[in-house]
Amino acid sequence: MATPQDESNSGSPELRAAEYVRMSTEHQRYSTENQSDAIRSYAARRGYTIVRTYADEGKSGLNMDGRSGLRQLIADVTDGRADFEIVLAYDVSRWGRFQDADESAYYEYQCRRAGVQVEYCAEPFENDGSLGSDIQKMLKRKMAGEYSRELSVKVFAGQCRLIEKGFRQGGPAGLGLRRQLIDEAGQKKSLLGRLEHKSIHTDRVVLVPGPSDEIEVVRRIYRSFVEDGRSEGEIADLLNSEAVLTDLGRPWTRGTVHQVLINEKYIGNNVWNRGSFKLKQKRVRNEPSMWIRSDGAFPAIVDPLLFNAAQAIIRGRSAKMSDAAMLELLRQLLAKHGYLSGLMIDETASCPSSSAYRSRFGSLLRTYSLVGYAPDRDFAYVESNRRLRQQYPGLVEGMLEELRSAGASVSLNSDTGIATINHEITAALLLCRCAQTEAGSLRWLVRLGGPNQPDITIAARMEPGEGAVRDYYILPALHGWSSRLQFAERNGASLDTYRFDTLEALYELMRRVRLAEVA
Repeated sequence: MATPQDESNSGSPELRAAEYVRMSTEHQRYSTENQSDAIRSYAARRGYTIVRTYADEGKSGLNMDGRSGLRQLIADVTDGRADFEIVLAYDVSRWGRFQDADESAYYEYQCRRAGVQVEYCAEPFENDGSLGSDIQKMLKRKMAGEYSRELSVKVFAGQCRLIEKGFRQGGPAGLGLRRQLIDEAGQKKSLLGRLEHKSIHTDRVVLVPGPSDEIEVVRRIYRSFVEDGRSEGEIADLLNSEAVLTDLGRPWTRGTVHQVLINEKYIGNNVWNRGSFKLKQKRVRNEPSMWIRSDGAFPAIVDPLLFNAAQAIIRGRSAKMSDAAMLELLRQLLAKHGYLSGLMIDETASCPSSSAYRSRFGSLLRTYSLVGYAPDRDFAYVESNRRLRQQYPGLVEGMLEELRSAGASVSLNSDTGIATINHEITAALLLCRCAQTEAGSLRWLVRLGGPNQPDITIAARMEPGEGAVRDYYILPALHGWSSRLQFAERNGASLDTYRFDTLEALYELMRRVRLAEVA
Protein backbone atom coordinates (compact mmCIF):
# COMPACT_ATOMS: atom_id res chain seq x y z
CA MET A 1 0.00 0.00 0.00
CA ALA A 2 1.44 3.37 -0.98
CA THR A 3 0.65 6.63 0.80
CA PRO A 4 1.89 10.15 0.02
CA GLN A 5 3.47 12.14 2.82
CA ASP A 6 2.90 15.71 4.02
CA GLU A 7 5.66 17.88 2.56
CA SER A 8 4.59 21.14 4.18
CA ASN A 9 7.61 21.17 6.51
CA SER A 10 10.09 19.52 4.21
CA GLY A 11 12.11 22.64 3.51
CA SER A 12 14.36 22.37 0.47
CA PRO A 13 15.28 18.71 0.16
CA GLU A 14 18.27 17.58 -1.81
CA LEU A 15 16.78 14.22 -2.72
CA ARG A 16 13.29 12.75 -2.61
CA ALA A 17 12.92 9.28 -1.12
CA ALA A 18 10.28 6.60 -0.59
CA GLU A 19 10.31 4.24 2.38
CA TYR A 20 9.38 0.57 2.19
CA VAL A 21 8.41 -1.18 5.43
CA ARG A 22 7.32 -4.78 5.92
CA MET A 23 6.38 -6.81 8.96
CA SER A 24 5.31 -10.46 9.12
CA THR A 25 4.91 -11.74 12.69
CA GLU A 26 8.55 -12.21 13.57
CA HIS A 27 9.45 -9.71 16.27
CA GLN A 28 8.38 -6.36 17.67
CA ARG A 29 11.66 -4.78 16.66
CA TYR A 30 10.52 -5.23 13.08
CA SER A 31 7.20 -3.42 13.55
CA THR A 32 6.53 -1.01 10.73
CA GLU A 33 6.57 1.91 13.19
CA ASN A 34 10.05 1.02 14.46
CA GLN A 35 11.32 0.53 10.92
CA SER A 36 9.90 3.89 9.88
CA ASP A 37 11.51 5.67 12.86
CA ALA A 38 14.93 4.25 11.94
CA ILE A 39 14.45 5.06 8.26
CA ARG A 40 13.46 8.67 9.00
CA SER A 41 16.48 9.18 11.25
CA TYR A 42 18.68 7.84 8.45
CA ALA A 43 16.96 10.14 5.93
CA ALA A 44 17.36 13.21 8.18
CA ARG A 45 21.09 12.57 8.55
CA ARG A 46 21.51 12.44 4.77
CA GLY A 47 19.22 15.29 3.85
CA TYR A 48 16.57 13.10 2.17
CA THR A 49 12.89 13.98 2.25
CA ILE A 50 10.50 11.04 2.42
CA VAL A 51 7.61 11.72 0.08
CA ARG A 52 5.95 8.32 -0.09
CA THR A 53 5.48 5.18 2.02
CA TYR A 54 4.92 1.65 0.74
CA ALA A 55 3.92 -0.84 3.43
CA ASP A 56 3.24 -4.55 3.69
CA GLU A 57 1.94 -5.38 7.16
CA GLY A 58 1.55 -8.98 8.25
CA LYS A 59 3.11 -10.24 5.00
CA SER A 60 5.70 -12.97 4.57
CA GLY A 61 8.91 -12.04 2.78
CA LEU A 62 9.36 -15.44 1.11
CA ASN A 63 7.97 -14.26 -2.22
CA MET A 64 5.91 -11.50 -3.82
CA ASP A 65 2.51 -13.12 -3.24
CA GLY A 66 0.23 -10.78 -1.31
CA ARG A 67 2.87 -8.04 -1.00
CA SER A 68 0.85 -5.28 -2.65
CA GLY A 69 3.15 -2.59 -1.22
CA LEU A 70 6.33 -3.86 -2.85
CA ARG A 71 4.44 -4.72 -6.03
CA GLN A 72 3.13 -1.16 -6.22
CA LEU A 73 6.61 0.25 -5.55
CA ILE A 74 8.17 -1.80 -8.37
CA ALA A 75 5.28 -0.90 -10.72
CA ASP A 76 5.60 2.82 -9.97
CA VAL A 77 9.35 2.72 -10.56
CA THR A 78 9.33 0.64 -13.76
CA ASP A 79 6.34 2.51 -15.26
CA GLY A 80 7.97 5.90 -14.70
CA ARG A 81 5.43 7.09 -12.08
CA ALA A 82 7.96 7.33 -9.24
CA ASP A 83 8.35 10.85 -7.82
CA PHE A 84 11.47 9.90 -5.86
CA GLU A 85 15.09 8.97 -6.57
CA ILE A 86 15.79 6.68 -3.58
CA VAL A 87 14.04 3.77 -1.86
CA LEU A 88 14.86 3.28 1.82
CA ALA A 89 14.38 -0.09 3.52
CA TYR A 90 15.30 -0.94 7.10
CA ASP A 91 17.54 -3.85 6.12
CA VAL A 92 17.95 -6.59 3.52
CA SER A 93 15.52 -8.94 5.28
CA ARG A 94 12.71 -6.33 5.11
CA TRP A 95 13.19 -6.17 1.34
CA GLY A 96 12.51 -9.89 1.44
CA ARG A 97 13.54 -13.33 2.66
CA PHE A 98 13.45 -14.75 -0.86
CA GLN A 99 14.59 -18.36 -1.05
CA ASP A 100 16.38 -17.49 -4.29
CA ALA A 101 18.76 -14.62 -3.55
CA ASP A 102 18.74 -13.72 -7.25
CA GLU A 103 15.03 -12.84 -6.99
CA SER A 104 15.80 -10.28 -4.29
CA ALA A 105 18.59 -8.87 -6.45
CA TYR A 106 16.30 -8.75 -9.49
CA TYR A 107 13.78 -6.42 -7.85
CA GLU A 108 16.58 -4.14 -6.68
CA TYR A 109 18.02 -4.19 -10.21
CA GLN A 110 14.66 -3.13 -11.65
CA CYS A 111 14.79 -0.03 -9.44
CA ARG A 112 18.42 0.74 -10.28
CA ARG A 113 17.78 0.32 -14.02
CA ALA A 114 15.03 2.96 -13.74
CA GLY A 115 17.41 5.36 -11.97
CA VAL A 116 16.13 4.71 -8.43
CA GLN A 117 18.72 3.68 -5.81
CA VAL A 118 17.85 1.24 -2.99
CA GLU A 119 19.50 1.88 0.39
CA TYR A 120 19.36 -0.29 3.53
CA CYS A 121 19.37 1.95 6.59
CA ALA A 122 20.36 -0.55 9.31
CA GLU A 123 23.05 -2.42 7.39
CA PRO A 124 26.77 -1.87 8.08
CA PHE A 125 27.55 -1.28 4.40
CA GLU A 126 26.80 1.36 1.79
CA ASN A 127 24.85 -0.07 -1.14
CA ASP A 128 27.21 1.63 -3.60
CA GLY A 129 28.11 -1.27 -5.90
CA SER A 130 31.59 -1.73 -4.47
CA LEU A 131 33.04 -5.23 -4.09
CA GLY A 132 32.77 -5.16 -0.30
CA SER A 133 29.18 -3.90 -0.45
CA ASP A 134 28.08 -6.53 -2.98
CA ILE A 135 29.67 -9.40 -1.02
CA GLN A 136 28.02 -8.33 2.24
CA LYS A 137 24.69 -7.82 0.51
CA MET A 138 24.84 -11.28 -1.08
CA LEU A 139 25.63 -12.86 2.30
CA LYS A 140 22.80 -10.94 3.94
CA ARG A 141 20.35 -12.15 1.29
CA LYS A 142 21.47 -15.74 1.79
CA MET A 143 21.20 -15.33 5.57
CA ALA A 144 17.70 -13.87 5.26
CA GLY A 145 16.58 -16.88 3.24
CA GLU A 146 18.34 -19.31 5.58
CA TYR A 147 16.59 -17.74 8.58
CA SER A 148 13.23 -18.66 7.03
CA ARG A 149 14.39 -22.21 6.35
CA GLU A 150 15.60 -22.66 9.92
CA LEU A 151 12.41 -21.11 11.29
CA SER A 152 10.35 -23.45 9.09
CA VAL A 153 12.11 -26.47 10.62
CA LYS A 154 11.52 -25.20 14.17
CA VAL A 155 7.86 -24.39 13.49
CA PHE A 156 7.31 -27.80 11.90
CA ALA A 157 8.84 -29.56 14.91
CA GLY A 158 6.60 -27.53 17.24
CA GLN A 159 3.50 -28.35 15.21
CA CYS A 160 4.39 -32.06 15.29
CA ARG A 161 4.61 -31.99 19.09
CA LEU A 162 1.21 -30.30 19.35
CA ILE A 163 -0.38 -32.85 17.00
CA GLU A 164 1.05 -35.72 19.06
CA LYS A 165 -0.46 -34.12 22.17
CA GLY A 166 -3.87 -34.15 20.47
CA PHE A 167 -4.20 -30.47 19.50
CA ARG A 168 -5.72 -29.42 16.18
CA GLN A 169 -3.55 -27.55 13.65
CA GLY A 170 -5.69 -25.48 11.29
CA GLY A 171 -8.45 -26.32 8.86
CA PRO A 172 -12.25 -26.46 9.30
CA ALA A 173 -13.64 -28.99 11.77
CA GLY A 174 -15.91 -30.71 9.26
CA LEU A 175 -19.51 -31.88 9.43
CA GLY A 176 -20.48 -33.21 12.85
CA LEU A 177 -17.48 -31.70 14.63
CA ARG A 178 -16.59 -28.36 16.20
CA ARG A 179 -13.34 -26.65 17.19
CA GLN A 180 -13.11 -26.20 20.96
CA LEU A 181 -10.79 -23.53 22.36
CA ILE A 182 -8.96 -24.49 25.57
CA ASP A 183 -6.47 -22.58 27.71
CA GLU A 184 -2.97 -23.66 28.70
CA ALA A 185 -4.39 -25.49 31.75
CA GLY A 186 -6.70 -27.53 29.54
CA GLN A 187 -9.87 -25.72 30.62
CA LYS A 188 -12.57 -25.27 27.98
CA LYS A 189 -13.20 -21.69 26.86
CA SER A 190 -15.49 -21.36 23.84
CA LEU A 191 -16.32 -22.93 20.52
CA LEU A 192 -14.69 -21.31 17.48
CA GLY A 193 -17.02 -20.46 14.62
CA ARG A 194 -16.10 -20.81 10.97
CA LEU A 195 -13.26 -18.41 10.02
CA GLU A 196 -12.59 -17.65 13.72
CA HIS A 197 -9.10 -18.20 15.14
CA LYS A 198 -7.51 -18.29 18.57
CA SER A 199 -6.09 -14.94 19.65
CA ILE A 200 -3.96 -15.96 22.67
CA HIS A 201 -0.68 -17.70 21.91
CA THR A 202 -0.95 -20.24 24.74
CA ASP A 203 -4.50 -21.32 23.83
CA ARG A 204 -5.02 -24.59 21.96
CA VAL A 205 -7.75 -26.11 19.80
CA VAL A 206 -9.24 -29.60 19.96
CA LEU A 207 -12.13 -31.23 18.11
CA VAL A 208 -15.37 -32.03 19.94
CA PRO A 209 -18.68 -33.50 18.76
CA GLY A 210 -20.95 -31.01 17.02
CA PRO A 211 -24.77 -30.77 16.80
CA SER A 212 -26.60 -34.09 17.05
CA ASP A 213 -28.30 -33.66 13.65
CA GLU A 214 -24.91 -33.28 11.92
CA ILE A 215 -23.49 -36.28 13.77
CA GLU A 216 -26.47 -38.32 12.58
CA VAL A 217 -25.78 -37.31 8.95
CA VAL A 218 -22.17 -38.52 9.28
CA ARG A 219 -23.22 -41.82 10.85
CA ARG A 220 -25.91 -42.24 8.24
CA ILE A 221 -23.31 -41.86 5.48
CA TYR A 222 -21.28 -44.68 7.00
CA ARG A 223 -24.32 -46.94 7.52
CA SER A 224 -25.55 -46.32 3.97
CA PHE A 225 -22.13 -47.19 2.58
CA VAL A 226 -21.37 -50.24 4.74
CA GLU A 227 -24.75 -51.72 5.62
CA ASP A 228 -26.92 -50.66 2.67
CA GLY A 229 -24.23 -51.04 0.02
CA ARG A 230 -24.78 -47.61 -1.53
CA SER A 231 -21.98 -45.94 -3.49
CA GLU A 232 -20.70 -42.46 -2.71
CA GLY A 233 -22.60 -41.05 -5.68
CA GLU A 234 -25.86 -42.66 -4.56
CA ILE A 235 -25.40 -41.32 -1.03
CA ALA A 236 -24.75 -37.82 -2.42
CA ASP A 237 -27.92 -38.00 -4.53
CA LEU A 238 -29.93 -39.13 -1.50
CA LEU A 239 -28.67 -36.30 0.72
CA ASN A 240 -29.24 -33.71 -2.01
CA SER A 241 -32.79 -34.95 -2.57
CA GLU A 242 -33.45 -34.22 1.11
CA ALA A 243 -31.79 -30.75 0.89
CA VAL A 244 -29.06 -31.80 3.34
CA LEU A 245 -25.96 -29.62 2.83
CA THR A 246 -22.27 -30.09 3.64
CA ASP A 247 -20.58 -28.22 6.48
CA LEU A 248 -19.74 -25.46 3.96
CA GLY A 249 -23.38 -25.11 2.93
CA ARG A 250 -22.90 -26.79 -0.46
CA PRO A 251 -24.60 -29.74 -2.18
CA TRP A 252 -22.98 -33.15 -1.79
CA THR A 253 -20.88 -34.77 -4.49
CA ARG A 254 -19.32 -38.19 -4.82
CA GLY A 255 -16.00 -36.67 -3.74
CA THR A 256 -17.30 -34.93 -0.60
CA VAL A 257 -19.02 -38.12 0.56
CA HIS A 258 -15.80 -40.04 -0.07
CA GLN A 259 -13.80 -37.57 2.03
CA VAL A 260 -16.16 -38.14 4.97
CA LEU A 261 -15.73 -41.90 4.58
CA ILE A 262 -11.91 -41.85 4.69
CA ASN A 263 -11.23 -39.14 7.30
CA GLU A 264 -9.88 -40.56 10.54
CA LYS A 265 -10.99 -37.58 12.61
CA TYR A 266 -14.43 -39.22 12.80
CA ILE A 267 -12.93 -42.01 14.93
CA GLY A 268 -10.97 -39.50 17.03
CA ASN A 269 -7.55 -39.72 15.33
CA ASN A 270 -5.53 -36.53 14.89
CA VAL A 271 -3.64 -36.85 11.58
CA TRP A 272 -1.50 -34.07 10.10
CA ASN A 273 1.14 -33.45 7.41
CA ARG A 274 -0.70 -35.32 4.68
CA GLY A 275 0.46 -32.49 2.43
CA SER A 276 3.24 -29.90 2.62
CA PHE A 277 3.60 -26.33 1.40
CA LYS A 278 6.88 -25.41 3.08
CA LEU A 279 8.37 -21.98 2.48
CA LYS A 280 5.48 -21.30 0.07
CA GLN A 281 7.13 -23.41 -2.57
CA LYS A 282 5.53 -26.30 -4.49
CA ARG A 283 2.63 -28.00 -2.69
CA VAL A 284 3.16 -31.77 -2.38
CA ARG A 285 1.20 -34.71 -0.97
CA ASN A 286 3.27 -36.70 1.50
CA GLU A 287 3.61 -40.44 1.84
CA PRO A 288 1.65 -41.98 4.78
CA SER A 289 4.99 -42.73 6.49
CA MET A 290 5.48 -38.93 6.81
CA TRP A 291 2.10 -38.28 8.42
CA ILE A 292 2.08 -37.13 12.03
CA ARG A 293 -0.66 -38.72 14.09
CA SER A 294 -2.17 -39.14 17.54
CA ASP A 295 -4.75 -41.90 17.72
CA GLY A 296 -7.71 -41.44 20.04
CA ALA A 297 -7.04 -37.74 20.53
CA PHE A 298 -10.69 -36.67 20.19
CA PRO A 299 -14.07 -38.27 21.06
CA ALA A 300 -15.14 -40.55 18.20
CA ILE A 301 -18.52 -39.90 16.58
CA VAL A 302 -18.32 -42.99 14.32
CA ASP A 303 -17.87 -46.55 15.61
CA PRO A 304 -14.28 -47.64 14.75
CA LEU A 305 -15.61 -51.02 13.54
CA LEU A 306 -17.92 -49.23 11.10
CA PHE A 307 -15.06 -46.99 9.95
CA ASN A 308 -12.73 -49.94 9.39
CA ALA A 309 -15.45 -51.75 7.45
CA ALA A 310 -15.78 -48.71 5.17
CA GLN A 311 -12.02 -48.68 4.54
CA ALA A 312 -12.08 -52.40 3.73
CA ILE A 313 -14.86 -51.85 1.17
CA ILE A 314 -12.96 -48.98 -0.44
CA ARG A 315 -9.77 -51.04 -0.64
CA GLY A 316 -11.70 -54.07 -1.85
CA ARG A 317 -13.19 -52.22 -4.81
CA SER A 318 -9.78 -51.83 -6.36
CA ALA A 319 -8.39 -55.15 -5.11
CA LYS A 320 -10.41 -56.94 -7.78
CA MET A 321 -8.78 -54.84 -10.49
CA SER A 322 -5.31 -55.46 -11.83
CA ASP A 323 -2.70 -52.71 -11.77
CA ALA A 324 -2.97 -52.46 -15.55
CA ALA A 325 -6.76 -52.02 -15.42
CA MET A 326 -6.55 -49.27 -12.80
CA LEU A 327 -3.91 -47.40 -14.77
CA GLU A 328 -5.87 -47.75 -18.01
CA LEU A 329 -8.87 -46.03 -16.39
CA LEU A 330 -6.56 -43.23 -15.35
CA ARG A 331 -5.13 -42.91 -18.86
CA GLN A 332 -8.65 -42.59 -20.24
CA LEU A 333 -9.41 -39.87 -17.68
CA LEU A 334 -6.20 -38.03 -18.61
CA ALA A 335 -7.01 -38.25 -22.32
CA LYS A 336 -10.49 -36.84 -21.69
CA HIS A 337 -9.52 -33.87 -19.50
CA GLY A 338 -5.84 -33.25 -20.22
CA TYR A 339 -4.91 -33.25 -16.53
CA LEU A 340 -5.50 -35.28 -13.36
CA SER A 341 -6.30 -34.44 -9.75
CA GLY A 342 -7.40 -36.33 -6.67
CA LEU A 343 -10.75 -34.51 -6.72
CA MET A 344 -11.37 -35.47 -10.35
CA ILE A 345 -10.62 -39.13 -9.62
CA ASP A 346 -12.95 -39.16 -6.62
CA GLU A 347 -15.73 -37.55 -8.68
CA THR A 348 -15.45 -40.15 -11.49
CA ALA A 349 -17.76 -43.06 -10.75
CA SER A 350 -15.97 -45.48 -13.08
CA CYS A 351 -12.60 -44.97 -11.34
CA PRO A 352 -11.35 -46.38 -8.05
CA SER A 353 -10.91 -43.63 -5.45
CA SER A 354 -7.79 -41.52 -5.20
CA SER A 355 -7.04 -43.24 -1.86
CA ALA A 356 -7.16 -46.62 -3.65
CA TYR A 357 -4.55 -45.40 -6.13
CA ARG A 358 -2.37 -44.16 -3.26
CA SER A 359 -2.70 -47.48 -1.47
CA ARG A 360 -1.94 -49.53 -4.60
CA PHE A 361 0.92 -47.47 -6.06
CA GLY A 362 2.33 -45.62 -3.04
CA SER A 363 1.24 -42.07 -3.89
CA LEU A 364 -0.75 -40.12 -6.43
CA LEU A 365 2.39 -38.56 -7.88
CA ARG A 366 3.90 -41.99 -8.50
CA THR A 367 0.59 -43.12 -10.02
CA TYR A 368 0.59 -40.10 -12.32
CA SER A 369 4.12 -40.91 -13.46
CA LEU A 370 3.01 -44.43 -14.42
CA VAL A 371 0.47 -43.00 -16.88
CA GLY A 372 2.87 -40.38 -18.23
CA TYR A 373 1.49 -37.36 -16.40
CA ALA A 374 3.80 -34.95 -14.55
CA PRO A 375 1.84 -32.15 -12.84
CA ASP A 376 3.75 -29.09 -11.72
CA ARG A 377 0.87 -27.69 -9.67
CA ASP A 378 -2.67 -28.46 -8.52
CA PHE A 379 -4.90 -28.36 -11.61
CA ALA A 380 -8.21 -28.53 -9.75
CA TYR A 381 -8.71 -24.91 -10.77
CA VAL A 382 -8.97 -25.89 -14.46
CA GLU A 383 -12.51 -27.19 -14.08
CA SER A 384 -13.45 -24.05 -12.17
CA ASN A 385 -12.09 -21.86 -14.98
CA ARG A 386 -14.03 -23.90 -17.53
CA ARG A 387 -17.27 -23.09 -15.69
CA LEU A 388 -16.32 -19.41 -15.61
CA ARG A 389 -15.69 -19.39 -19.37
CA GLN A 390 -19.12 -20.88 -19.94
CA GLN A 391 -20.82 -18.20 -17.85
CA TYR A 392 -18.84 -15.22 -19.10
CA PRO A 393 -20.59 -14.51 -22.46
CA GLY A 394 -24.05 -14.53 -20.86
CA LEU A 395 -23.00 -12.21 -18.04
CA VAL A 396 -21.35 -9.77 -20.46
CA GLU A 397 -24.37 -9.73 -22.76
CA GLY A 398 -26.67 -9.17 -19.78
CA MET A 399 -24.57 -6.20 -18.66
CA LEU A 400 -24.59 -4.70 -22.18
CA GLU A 401 -28.37 -5.11 -22.45
CA GLU A 402 -28.88 -3.32 -19.14
CA LEU A 403 -26.66 -0.46 -20.32
CA ARG A 404 -28.64 -0.17 -23.55
CA SER A 405 -31.89 -0.19 -21.57
CA ALA A 406 -30.52 2.75 -19.59
CA GLY A 407 -30.12 4.67 -22.85
CA ALA A 408 -26.37 4.21 -23.24
CA SER A 409 -24.75 3.37 -26.56
CA VAL A 410 -22.51 0.31 -26.26
CA SER A 411 -20.08 -1.50 -28.57
CA LEU A 412 -17.97 -4.54 -27.67
CA ASN A 413 -14.52 -5.39 -28.99
CA SER A 414 -14.70 -9.17 -29.23
CA ASP A 415 -10.89 -9.51 -29.37
CA THR A 416 -10.14 -7.64 -26.13
CA GLY A 417 -13.48 -8.06 -24.34
CA ILE A 418 -13.57 -4.30 -23.69
CA ALA A 419 -16.84 -2.40 -24.15
CA THR A 420 -16.97 1.25 -25.22
CA ILE A 421 -19.86 3.10 -23.57
CA ASN A 422 -21.30 6.34 -24.99
CA HIS A 423 -18.25 6.64 -27.29
CA GLU A 424 -16.13 7.89 -24.37
CA ILE A 425 -15.67 5.33 -21.57
CA THR A 426 -14.22 1.81 -21.82
CA ALA A 427 -15.11 -0.97 -19.39
CA ALA A 428 -14.38 -4.68 -19.01
CA LEU A 429 -15.93 -7.42 -16.89
CA LEU A 430 -13.67 -9.84 -15.00
CA LEU A 431 -14.98 -13.01 -13.34
CA CYS A 432 -12.92 -13.73 -10.23
CA ARG A 433 -12.74 -17.36 -9.13
CA CYS A 434 -13.30 -18.04 -5.44
CA ALA A 435 -10.51 -19.93 -3.66
CA GLN A 436 -10.58 -21.29 -0.14
CA THR A 437 -7.60 -21.33 2.19
CA GLU A 438 -6.80 -24.34 4.37
CA ALA A 439 -8.37 -22.45 7.28
CA GLY A 440 -11.65 -22.03 5.39
CA SER A 441 -11.26 -18.34 4.46
CA LEU A 442 -12.39 -17.19 1.02
CA ARG A 443 -10.08 -15.31 -1.36
CA TRP A 444 -10.42 -13.77 -4.83
CA LEU A 445 -7.56 -12.67 -7.10
CA VAL A 446 -8.12 -9.74 -9.47
CA ARG A 447 -5.56 -9.27 -12.24
CA LEU A 448 -5.43 -5.77 -13.70
CA GLY A 449 -3.15 -4.01 -16.15
CA GLY A 450 -2.02 -5.28 -19.52
CA PRO A 451 -1.75 -3.42 -22.83
CA ASN A 452 -5.51 -2.75 -23.09
CA GLN A 453 -6.37 -1.37 -19.66
CA PRO A 454 -10.00 -0.10 -19.67
CA ASP A 455 -11.17 3.02 -17.87
CA ILE A 456 -13.32 0.89 -15.57
CA THR A 457 -12.75 -2.72 -14.52
CA ILE A 458 -15.79 -4.53 -13.14
CA ALA A 459 -14.53 -7.38 -10.94
CA ALA A 460 -17.33 -9.87 -10.31
CA ARG A 461 -16.55 -12.01 -7.26
CA MET A 462 -17.97 -15.49 -7.77
CA GLU A 463 -19.47 -17.62 -5.04
CA PRO A 464 -17.61 -20.82 -4.07
CA GLY A 465 -18.11 -23.33 -6.86
CA GLU A 466 -18.56 -20.49 -9.39
CA GLY A 467 -22.33 -21.01 -9.44
CA ALA A 468 -23.33 -17.34 -9.16
CA VAL A 469 -21.97 -13.81 -8.81
CA ARG A 470 -21.51 -12.81 -5.16
CA ASP A 471 -20.98 -9.06 -5.69
CA TYR A 472 -19.10 -6.52 -7.84
CA TYR A 473 -16.17 -4.16 -7.40
CA ILE A 474 -16.23 -1.22 -9.83
CA LEU A 475 -12.57 -0.18 -10.09
CA PRO A 476 -11.62 3.03 -11.96
CA ALA A 477 -8.20 2.95 -13.63
CA LEU A 478 -7.44 6.48 -12.38
CA HIS A 479 -6.95 5.06 -8.88
CA GLY A 480 -3.66 3.48 -9.99
CA TRP A 481 -4.35 -0.03 -8.70
CA SER A 482 -1.68 -2.69 -8.37
CA SER A 483 -1.63 -5.23 -11.20
CA ARG A 484 -2.73 -7.94 -8.72
CA LEU A 485 -5.34 -7.36 -6.03
CA GLN A 486 -6.24 -10.07 -3.54
CA PHE A 487 -9.66 -9.72 -1.97
CA ALA A 488 -10.81 -11.30 1.29
CA GLU A 489 -14.45 -11.46 2.35
CA ARG A 490 -14.03 -8.02 3.95
CA ASN A 491 -11.32 -5.62 2.77
CA GLY A 492 -11.66 -2.34 4.61
CA ALA A 493 -12.89 1.01 3.33
CA SER A 494 -10.04 1.47 0.83
CA LEU A 495 -11.45 -1.37 -1.29
CA ASP A 496 -14.99 -1.98 -0.07
CA THR A 497 -15.92 1.60 -0.99
CA TYR A 498 -16.00 0.25 -4.55
CA ARG A 499 -18.14 -2.81 -3.71
CA PHE A 500 -21.74 -3.12 -4.95
CA ASP A 501 -24.29 -5.91 -4.66
CA THR A 502 -25.52 -5.19 -8.21
CA LEU A 503 -24.44 -3.07 -11.19
CA GLU A 504 -27.32 -0.63 -10.85
CA ALA A 505 -24.89 2.12 -9.84
CA LEU A 506 -22.95 1.62 -13.10
CA TYR A 507 -26.13 1.64 -15.20
CA GLU A 508 -27.32 4.81 -13.50
CA LEU A 509 -23.93 6.46 -14.02
CA MET A 510 -24.02 5.68 -17.75
CA ARG A 511 -27.66 6.68 -18.23
CA ARG A 512 -28.22 9.38 -20.87
CA VAL A 513 -30.79 12.07 -20.06
CA ARG A 514 -32.25 14.41 -22.70
CA LEU A 515 -31.85 18.09 -21.89
CA ALA A 516 -34.44 20.70 -22.82
CA GLU A 517 -33.39 22.80 -25.76
CA VAL A 518 -32.11 26.22 -24.75
CA ALA A 519 -33.84 29.04 -26.61
